[in-house]
Amino acid sequence: MHPFILHHYANSPFSEKVRLILGAKGMAWHSVHIPSVMPKPDVVALTGGYRRTPFMQRGADIWCDTALIARVLDRAQPEPPLYPPGCAGIAPLLAQWADGTLFWSVIPYTLQPQGLTHVMAGVPPEGLKAFAADRAPFTAGMTRQTAADATVALQTYLGWLEGQLGDAREFLCGAQLSIADFAVAHCLWFIHLAPPMTAILQPFERLRAWYGRVIAFGHGSLTPMKGNEAVAIAAAATTHEPVQVEPGLGFEAGEAVTVMPIDYGRDPVAGALVGLTHDEVVIERRDERAGTLHVHFPRLGFQIRKEVKA
Repeated sequence: MHPFILHHYANSPFSEKVRLILGAKGMAWHSVHIPSVMPKPDVVALTGGYRRTPFMQRGADIWCDTALIARVLDRAQPEPPLYPPGCAGIAPLLAQWADGTLFWSVIPYTLQPQGLTHVMAGVPPEGLKAFAADRAPFTAGMTRQTAADATVALQTYLGWLEGQLGDAREFLCGAQLSIADFAVAHCLWFIHLAPPMTAILQPFERLRAWYGRVIAFGHGSLTPMKGNEAVAIAAAATTHEPVQVEPGLGFEAGEAVTVMPIDYGRDPVAGALVGLTHDEVVIERRDERAGTLHVHFPRLGFQIRKEVKA
């Protein structure tokens, strides 16, 4: 069995979400550090154009989006469960809120000038310009909160989370850890990258203690790997994870389709449909360096379109 390979970079908040899950589950994994901006030749070879960070690989299977990556890791290592009985419904709902609503308040709040200098410490001016230019198409069409709006929203959301912990529970959904804890924790982790911005957390004692418990899980056991090594592993793989196209979901096996996120980073990935359920869509694509790959996306939050033949 090939090891899991996480393609990520240090300051990526969603990467921290997965790193903490790997730590909580005590898993060994391989670590490929990818560039934060284009060009990303190894990334494109593996994903076909999807360039949100992180993504995960095993052999010639590529999983995109942390909502799906979390479920894959939970199947591979069921303990501790990310969707424990009793909160299997509310935990993913809270995680979805954190990954979307909470995250998009944390970003403009943290990246105010006094925070940006810490998050991007050591990056030269030309690097900052390149990062801004790279990210502009990512959020094209989105209405971004102002710093003032984000500050008020974040104070409100942190108060809600503090209230959720008001009965002295250990984790957000009760006594057991869940996916909700990691989705909220990576947002707070990003604030901690900019120490001047952490003052907003000071009034929330229970939340700060909870964050300390989650961040203490660490990142598991990692082995560094280069991007070209990961590409070679994909090219050498001879099998893929089992998938199927379930009937009645609007698409047929083998159809030429594109898949892309519906919110931001809307870079379509083209291939032949080989897997489709209510939870996942999988396309097969061929790359001259990486061979035949199966690229997996969540069904929720992603759009499938049939390719129009000329």
